[in-house]
Amino acid sequence: METLSIEFVAVGEESITAKMPVNSTVHQPFGILHGGASAALAETVGSVASLFFLKEKDKVVKGIELSVNHLKSKKDGVVYATALPIHKGKTTHLWEVKITDEEDNLISICKLTNIILDKSKNNA
Repeated sequence: METLSIEFVAVGEESITAKMPVNSTVHQPFGILHGGASAALAETVGSVASLFFLKEKDKVVKGIELSVNHLKSKKDGVVYATALPIHKGKTTHLWEVKITDEEDNLISICKLTNIILDKSKNNA
């Protein structure tokens, strides 16, 4: 989170939003937001959302699938990632993560599946 300067900015009833600056740290060679940085932002926000909304605190969350569709490029400024639940079961959570810019233009749409495991030496 530090490397990408991801900062959490809002927690709703069932959502979490973080922001990330778009600058040379997260650019790909053509000077636009790297898809891998968008993926890291989406997984970070969706994973923190699972942890935050878990009622049981003796659990650990691990991402098991992430898909990202890039819809618009971004050269500079800030992007926001908001995670909203699609499914919150006992053993898996599925999140839709929308990455938008300052003007609410959709940059990427992501889906993240997390598995919920008991905390133990093998799962921590």
